[in-house]
Formats: sequence, C-alpha cells, structure tokens
Amino acid sequence: MRFSDSRLEPIWDRVRAGERLSREDGLTLFQSDDLLGVGRMADHVKSRREGDRVYFVINRHITPTNVCVLSCAFCGFARKHGEAGAYEHTIEDYERMIQAIHAAHPEVQIKALTAAEVDYFWRRWKIEPKDALTRLKAAGLRSMPGGGAEIFSPRLAKLLKYTGKADPERWCEIHGIAHALGIKTNATMLYGHVETLAERVDHLLRLREQQDASGGFVTFIPLAYQTAATKLVARQTPPADSLKTIAASRLLLDNFPHVEAYWVTLGEETTSVALHFGADDVNGTLEDERIQHLSGAQTPAGVAREQLFRMIRDAGKIPVERDALYNVINVWA
Repeated sequence: MRFSDSRLEPIWDRVRAGERLSREDGLTLFQSDDLLGVGRMADHVKSRREGDRVYFVINRHITPTNVCVLSCAFCGFARKHGEAGAYEHTIEDYERMIQAIHAAHPEVQIKALTAAEVDYFWRRWKIEPKDALTRLKAAGLRSMPGGGAEIFSPRLAKLLKYTGKADPERWCEIHGIAHALGIKTNATMLYGHVETLAERVDHLLRLREQQDASGGFVTFIPLAYQTAATKLVARQTPPADSLKTIAASRLLLDNFPHVEAYWVTLGEETTSVALHFGADDVNGTLEDERIQHLSGAQTPAGVAREQLFRMIRDAGKIPVERDALYNVINVWA
C-alpha cells in the first residue's frame, strides 16, 4: 500500500502485524492529510474481521423523559422541570416500564439507561450502580447505550457545562459494573465541536483501556455534533472529518468488535462511504428517535429496511440483520 504521507507507513506495518497503535500513532492518523490512506488501513482491519458484512438492526426508540438537571452546552433535547414540553416519570416507573415491556415482548432485547443516568440514581436516590443494574437486569434489561461519554476531558466538561455528569472514571466504572453483571454496552464519542484532536485520541485510548479491563463493549459509535440547536461552531464538521474519525477509531480500538457509522448524524451518503473507512454497522430503523433530531439532525426520523439495504449495497457490502447483541438474524446476500 502506498501513502502520500510517509508517516503512515510504519503505522501500516504495525496494523498488518496486528500490533497495538500508540497515542502518537493516533495523533498521526487524525493529523494526516492522506484521508484515503487512513481509510484503506481501517478498511483492511474491518475486512479482516467481518469481510463484506455490514450490520443493521430493526429497532424503536422510547424516550421516557426529556427532563435533565444538567445544562450541557451542546444539547438541544433536554428541558427543565416546568418548562414547556417537559415530561418525566418517577424513578419506580423505569423499572416497571422495563418489566412491562419484557413481559409483553420477552423476545425483544431491551437496551436502556446511560451510565450518566445510572450515576444520577446514586446522586438523587442513593441507589448504588450495582444495585440499580442488578434490579434492572432482573426486570429485563439486556444492554446499555453508550451515551453520556461526550469527550473525556476536564477542560471540555468545564467549558461545555457538563461537570455535573458522570466524569470519565465514573462513566467507565459503571460500564465495568454492567460488564461484570453480564450486561453488554456501547461506547460513544461526541466530536466535531470545540475538542482538540488530542482530546479525541485520549478519549479513544481511555475506552480501549476500559475494554481491556472489563471486555463488555460491543460497539463504538462516533457521534457528529449537530450545530442547529446550540451553535458551538459555525457549521457541522465535514464528511471528511467524520470518515477520518471512524477510520482512526477502528484502528485504535483494536479490542472493540464493531465500529458504527451512525446514519442519523452522518446522512445516508456519508454512511455508505464510511463502510469503506472501517465501519461495519449503520445502526437501524430508529423509529421515533428524538435526541439527535431535536438537536438538528436533518435525516428522516425513521427509515425502512429497504433504505438500510440501499446504504449498505451502495457500498458494495452485504446487509446483515442483527439484534442488539449482534446475534445474526438474517444475511441478505
């Protein structure tokens, strides 16, 4: 493989040898102007793992509340108590809701509650994370989303006003507790606002460290910041930056089974291209998704299976329908 940036050549040697990349390697990946070179390396890693298979899921989002005690500068979804449009349930309702869904649809895999929300159970009601997750698993919880991670940076937590949210150590601790209980989880990173490239790399390496320790992450999902609601920057980060972020994530997160191109924030066209930059998943139908769309995402609120097929087949890949835990339901060859 030839590169226009010679700094990528020793990284490629390490990638082919299956060696772990360093922080310096990660910075080089993000700083390099050779986007196609970085993408080809990531595609090599993805293809070595999954061949031409790309996953999708038929799912539905239920958002039980939009009330939040925080004031994160990047969020266009949350409301305060008493504010127009605010709605919520009591703490007991969350457990009962999971029980009710599980009783009515025992075959459905319920993914619910971020680490930030589990941490809030402790802050508000003094329910220890292990106790909360044990109860929720008994009620029918099978996995957790990766939200609330944002960027693991004290500087950004202060600047963007999310210091009251679970910090990196607490976020990782709660995911580690979930993994020990047999609850699989996702991980995320919010990028494309006022973070530095070094902060992106450090975030990814912290996730890799936690995966080494507890091993229960199944997917990493880079989330492109949506500018419409809060205007932290003048415009959304360009597709080239999203492609490089996905590719660098696939190369650095050697212990994560999957890296997702989240079509809701990327759009269908960029998602298709991202399937050649290390991504092996596009997420799914996302009926009634609210958080990203109220923050300004311009994609349709839901898509049919045929649209997911188009995103995947436009990239020359094979659609594979999965469940929340990546059990294969159907291969659409």
